[in-house]
Amino acid sequence: MSALSEEAAASGAAGCRARAEGWRALAGLHARVEGEIERALQAAHGLSVSEYAVLDALSREPDWHLRMQQLADAVVLSQSATTRLVTRLEADGLLSRRLCATDRRGIYTEATETGRERLAAARPTHDAALQRALEAAEELPELAPLVRALAPTAPSPTA
Repeated sequence: MSALSEEAAASGAAGCRARAEGWRALAGLHARVEGEIERALQAAHGLSVSEYAVLDALSREPDWHLRMQQLADAVVLSQSATTRLVTRLEADGLLSRRLCATDRRGIYTEATETGRERLAAARPTHDAALQRALEAAEELPELAPLVRALAPTAPSPTA
C-alpha cells in the first residue's frame, strides 16, 4: 500500500470514528430530552411522548386528520405500532377513525375535541420540559454543540 493510500485510509477511519462519536452524542441528547419530556407529560397529563407526538402531528394538518400510514411516517413508528397507539388513544377518547370518502380502503385518524384540548393543555408542559432538557444538556461539553445547533436562527432583516 502506498503512503498516499495509507494516509487516505487513516483519514477515512478517523472520519468514521468522528461520525460515530457524533452519532453517540446525538443519541445521548435525544435520550435525555425524550426522558425529560416523557416524565413531565406523564406526570401532568397522563400522555407518553409518542401519544403527544401523534396529537401534535395531527394538529399540524388543516383538518386534524391523517391516513394511518402518513401518521406512522410522521411519528416515525411502524404501522403496527401506530395502530396500537391509535387504538389506545381512541379508547381514551382522544382520537377517532373513519373511512376515507373517496377510497374506502383508506382509514383516517383524527383528533377529537377532547384530544385537541389535551394537546393544548400539554403543549406548554412539553415546551417547558424541552427547554429544561436542552439547558441541562448545554452544560455538558459533549452535547453543547448539538444544543447550539438547535437554537433558532434570528430572522433575516427585510429591506
